[in-house]
Amino acid sequence: MTVPLLDREARREVLLDAADRIVQRDGPAVSMASIAAEAGITKPILYRHFGDKGGLYAALAERHTDRLLHVLEDALAAGGSTRERVERTIGAYLATIASEPQVYRFLLHSAEAAEAQGQVQSFLRRFSELLALGIASELGLPARSARAETWARGIVGMVQSAGDWWLLTGSPDRDAVVRELTDLLWGAYPDAAARRGGRSTRRKRH
Repeated sequence: MTVPLLDREARREVLLDAADRIVQRDGPAVSMASIAAEAGITKPILYRHFGDKGGLYAALAERHTDRLLHVLEDALAAGGSTRERVERTIGAYLATIASEPQVYRFLLHSAEAAEAQGQVQSFLRRFSELLALGIASELGLPARSARAETWARGIVGMVQSAGDWWLLTGSPDRDAVVRELTDLLWGAYPDAAARRGGRSTRRKRH
């Protein structure tokens, strides 16, 4: 007798829930054996549903990256000034990775999760494209202009790298990281350099 499709999909979600719990606990140290034990099944049953380890890890990565993308989309669309939207979106990203640090480490830093990197790259590409469209709209540029495309990918890479460092060190506090990244995007670096240059010039004249 063939198992109904909906039953198979529901069972697959149950297995992903079990995998989620183990990743939350073990992070990059997760194994197929521990996931199977958590689900109360044998490893061959996992392979039957996901094909292989790579299939399971890719499905898990897709679940988390889709959820994160929705969080960031909501933050961008919530209204307010441009700066407020950017600050809120950076804060949402940091809050999400801080709420599930083991998942973040599993997705980005586990050799065992290499099969999931395609899903992570897909998320980064989709979010960069979304951000590029927003930048183009804000600045009155063509949808695929070099400026909008380049700035979007630079911003995404900067925030991801800063988030990685912040999650590893835990310092400074999240609000400070959000504020500093937003200030940087709003020209704080050249402003600070100009003020520094002005002080140096005044000292030399004395």
